[in-house]
Amino acid sequence: MLNKLFAVLVAVSTVTGAAAADYAADFPNKPIRIVVPFGAGGAGDQLARAMAVSITEQTGKPVVVENKVGANGAIGSAYVAQQPADGYTLLLATTSTHAGNAFLMKQLPYDPVKDFAPITGVSRGDLVLLVHPSLPVQNVLELVTLAKKEPDSVSFASGNASTRIASEMFANSTGTKLLHIPYKSNSLAVVDLLSGQVKMMIADTAVGAPYVRSGQLRALGVTGRNRSPDLPDVPTMREAGIANYEALPWWNAIYAPAGTPPAIVDKLNKILITAARSPAATGFYKSSGAEIFTTTPAELGRYQLAEAAKWKKAIDAAGMLPE
Repeated sequence: MLNKLFAVLVAVSTVTGAAAADYAADFPNKPIRIVVPFGAGGAGDQLARAMAVSITEQTGKPVVVENKVGANGAIGSAYVAQQPADGYTLLLATTSTHAGNAFLMKQLPYDPVKDFAPITGVSRGDLVLLVHPSLPVQNVLELVTLAKKEPDSVSFASGNASTRIASEMFANSTGTKLLHIPYKSNSLAVVDLLSGQVKMMIADTAVGAPYVRSGQLRALGVTGRNRSPDLPDVPTMREAGIANYEALPWWNAIYAPAGTPPAIVDKLNKILITAARSPAATGFYKSSGAEIFTTTPAELGRYQLAEAAKWKKAIDAAGMLPE
């Protein structure tokens, strides 16, 4: 009896495996959606749209980039987590959605690890401290002096977890008190920074660099260890006089809902890595100061866990509590 049952199980397993292989061989046979959990115009949105061109060229299928904005990327992330695990709905995840939110939100509507299948990293880069030209400061130390002289007089915008954490870390490391103004996305935050409604923002170089080059915003420092190739004249925060400050880099990656068949994940990994290295995407990297960051699914899973631990430490150091 046991031998017969074992034979049935083996047969079922073989059929299931064959069906999965057939499904992967035919994938994709309809449009793919990439959900960006932040507004149009941000770094992730720009990259997703650039990669979509290559994905269509490779597969012959349309790619729809869809913005689902709100709650530091939690709304779009939760939406993707609930979609069928068939490879046709993907998430352009960020440092916020998959490293920071778990430590900033008391009731996160998704699990950054259990609810997703990692596919590949796609990009990463540093942040830049921007101020409106009306603010009477020319460098970081003058900004610190002004903020100390008039607590809460300098308002800062944040459009995701990484930009907020970087700003809170700046306030904590310089002993200043800044006024936080939250936004649904960095692109919306920059609009108010450009109009002078807020005075300061630490934003992705992809978002801020074009406005610095046009003279609409003033860059005081970049947050990484090295200067940005896109803003070579802007000092690092350490060069600018804040020796104990170094924000973690932002990154983008692609995830599918948990349970997506491994064969589909592997196929998507190859398609997306090719897209991340395509001419359209390379143009994004060159204009934004970001770098190509591709991985295997397993490498992305390990990277995410390591990054989450680093962001938790940074959040704790900044004295931030879950809200």
